[in-house]
Formats: sequence, structure tokens, C-alpha cells
Amino acid sequence: MARVPFFGRLFWSESLALVVSFALVILETLITAITLLLPQTFIQFCYNRSKELFHYFSPRKNHQTRPKKRSTPIAEAYDFTDLCELYGYYAEEHVVQTRDGYLLGLHRLGWRQGEEGIRVNAGENSVQKKVAYLHHGLLMNSEVWVCITERERCLPFMLVEKGYDVWFGNNRGNKYSKKNMKHPPSTSEFWDFSMDEFAFYDIPNSIDYILEMTSQKSLSYIGFSQGTAQAFATLSINPTLNYKIDVFIALAPAMAPPGVSNAIVDAFVKASPQVIFLVFGRTSILGSATMWQQILYPPIFTRLIDSSLTFLFNWTGRNISPHQKLAAYPHLYSYTSTKSIVHWFQIMRRRSFQMYDDDVQASLSIGAPDRYYKVTKFPTRNIKTPIVLVYGGSDSLVDIKAMLKELPRHTVAKEIQHFEHLDFLWAHEVDKLVFPHVFSALEEYAGRDHQKTLKYLQGRDARWSNGSISGMSEDDLSSISNGNDSETTGPRRERTPKAKNRRPLSLPRLGTSKQWLPSASSPATAALSVNGQ
Repeated sequence: MARVPFFGRLFWSESLALVVSFALVILETLITAITLLLPQTFIQFCYNRSKELFHYFSPRKNHQTRPKKRSTPIAEAYDFTDLCELYGYYAEEHVVQTRDGYLLGLHRLGWRQGEEGIRVNAGENSVQKKVAYLHHGLLMNSEVWVCITERERCLPFMLVEKGYDVWFGNNRGNKYSKKNMKHPPSTSEFWDFSMDEFAFYDIPNSIDYILEMTSQKSLSYIGFSQGTAQAFATLSINPTLNYKIDVFIALAPAMAPPGVSNAIVDAFVKASPQVIFLVFGRTSILGSATMWQQILYPPIFTRLIDSSLTFLFNWTGRNISPHQKLAAYPHLYSYTSTKSIVHWFQIMRRRSFQMYDDDVQASLSIGAPDRYYKVTKFPTRNIKTPIVLVYGGSDSLVDIKAMLKELPRHTVAKEIQHFEHLDFLWAHEVDKLVFPHVFSALEEYAGRDHQKTLKYLQGRDARWSNGSISGMSEDDLSSISNGNDSETTGPRRERTPKAKNRRPLSLPRLGTSKQWLPSASSPATAALSVNGQ
């Protein structure tokens, strides 16, 4: 492909993407500056005019997209605790300090309605509950889990009703974690982090805090999007963390996305990191998103988000109701660093789930730089914790075959046909199509003797890689013959007509536990079961 001389080493498509991006950033900067200088009365005037224009041009048959009573209180809720109070749940707020000095906000839902005065997981003479930990995706915070228009479609609320002590994490830099012991958010030093820091500090430090507070030995991890990538990363580099997470449930899992749907934007995404930093700077990214929310009428803001998602990822959003979008989209965005976005761009460019590449010049070297320079990958095949992937058949960010090649043999994957990325949070059928998989995995693994589970999975991966299942106990063989285990002498794919007909994965009864020692697992492809919905 020919290069444009004026831009040196950039391809013509990258140059075009750079010019368009510069124009958009300059326009956004001007609008933001003007908005900050304008009085609140003028901003309200713009909001009212946009409302009138929407009502004038919108056909009457589409008026159902206007704000309704059930979505407006959720959209206008100030924070996580307010959202929970709308449904009668009491939420606690906690703060954990990471080893590198960031203060992260955690939230807790440990009580059913009417249980507020009961001591839960507070030592002796308290009610003991299994612990579930939920972590949000990219450019989000913990609010995305609870901004739901119906209580029955809210996974955390249903977990609380099932007797779980539910905790929520927040990444450094977002709405609830915007403080550092040394650097204020106004400095570039504060924003000098990528997914590496999430994996080395945020997730393990948060989990240690939760287990200490609840006096529990392990918890169940439920992640969405980047929240799954952070779990893949931290479990692969922290062997002892595999003791502390009894099951990892990945909703809309993310590891090495193929890219975005729009060719010009995809070229920009895969451009040199210097280009990205030149356009967006080295602090937070897309900070003006909240400004657009203030000056635009909610249905217009919702359509703007939908159009952007269609343009970037070819998502239709048809599985999420208009009222749910009006309620949830105001809580969709939260701050993160430009460097963490660049990290994802590097992963997309190399199609490798790797650590952040500090030597950004290597990608511009003449010849074959990969021959002399290799970025460290997250060793995800070393994960011993049971993994359950639940992914969407229409999610353009998930390459399930490539993902399974990088995961251990004991990984189980389940497809929800026609589901897109955000559907796992807010789709109108999420409680019927997704929740059963989550509850089944929790019922199977949560609270088990985790030492025995790890020992069994480690031994099974070893037997698998040797091409034999010899040395198994009668209980093991009985479990397999009954169809309750996914172990075979090679990769297996299962297809069932409906997810509700699939029997839950069961581990065989295990003998005396021995200490588990970290070791590399089989590099072979994990088992895949595809469930039509």
C-alpha cells in the first residue's frame, strides 16, 4: 500500500483517519470551551430547543422513545447508592488503597430487602453468605450493573435475592476512583496507567480487601467486557489469585478484538501510539462526553450513542428497549486514561493479548521488528480457576475461536445467539437467556472446596495434553460416562437446541486434597459448547 510522503511512515488510510480525528477533536474542544464559558441558563435554553426540535421532527409513532416515568428517575440518579435505593436495596461504599497509591471505590450489596440490620460475613455470630464480585467494562463504572428498568433483569439484585454478598469494583481513574496519594487527576502522572496496572494492582488488591472484610476464603468473579480481560490478565500473572477466585464467569468476554467495523476508524485505531497521544493527549480520554449529555435532549443523546455504536461496531441495539437506553446511557460513560485505550489499540493491531508496549518505536522499525522484539503476552493458559464464557453470536468484538486457543482446556464457552455486546447488561431478555448460565456456574463452583477443584482441573489438563485419561478414579470415569463432565481425549464441541436443555457442568467427587502448585496448563484449544437460544 502506498504511503503519503507528507506524513512520513503513515499509510494513506492512517493519514486520512488522522486528519478527520484532528478535525473532530478541534470541533469538540471548541464546543467544550464555549459550553464552559456559557451560563447555565443558556445551556438550559439549548437543551429546551433540542427537545422542541426532536418533538417536531420525530414521527408520532416513534414518540415511545421519549422519557417515561420509569426511566427518568434511573437516568437522573446521582450515583450507585441512589440507583439501588430506587429498588429498596441498601448499598455500602468502601475504599481500598492499591499498592501503588490509588484509592479505589468499591460498592457492596449484602442484604435482601428487610435484612439491613443483620450482620453479614462479619465473623462469628453473623450470617455467612457466598461472595460474588462484579467488574465493569471499558469507559464504565459500577453503575452499569444497576441502572435497569426492571428489578428482575438486574443481575446483582437477583444475586442478592439468592443469598449472595455482592461486591462491585471500579477501575482507577473512573468516577469512584479518581484519587491518588501522590498525584492529582490534573497531572499526566495520575493517568499514566494501562490494563497492566489493572491486572497487577486494582483487581488483586480489591479482591484481597473484600476477602478480608468478609472473612471468606474465595469469591466468584463475574466480569463484563474489559472486566473479563482484566480477570484473564490478573489470573494469568498472579498464581495465588487462582486460590481466591472459585469461578470466573465472563460476560461478553474480551481478549484480542479483531478491530472496529469502520475501515477508516480501524486504520486510526491501528495507527502508531504517538498518533493517538498526539490527538487525545496523555491524560483522560473523551472527557467532553458528559458535556453532550447536558446540552442534548435524552432521546437525541440516546440516538447519538446508538449511531456511534453502529458506526464503530455495527451493533443494532435492537435487543435493548428504548426506555432501557434512556435509563442506562446517562450512566454509560466514565473516565479512563488515554494510555489504557492505546493499550487496547496495540492489542488489536497485533492480535495478541499482550502487556503494554512501552517501546512504541519498535512498530515503526525497518524490516521485521517482530524477529528481534516481542512484547510480553499475558500467559492466560496458566489460569487454573474454572472459566465460563458467555458470549454473543452477533458481538463483533468477540473472536471465540481465537480466544479459546489462548485459554486452558477446562474453559467452557456458551453462545447467546443474536446477542451484541451491551445486551449482556441491558437486553430485555437478559434474565431469560444469560442469567441461567450465570446461576448454573455459581451453583456448580461457588463455595466448593477450591483446593480440590484446582487440583482436579490441573490434573485433567495434564491428562488431556498427554492424550490420555488414564489414572482417573471410578468417580471421575462415572462422571464422564454420565455426561456431567466436558473431558474427552480431544477437543469437543457440543450443540444443543436450547440453552435450558443443557445439563449444568459438574465436577466429579474428589478425594483428599493436596497442595496445589502453579504449573503451565495445556496449550491446546479449550472445549466449546454452543447453545442456541
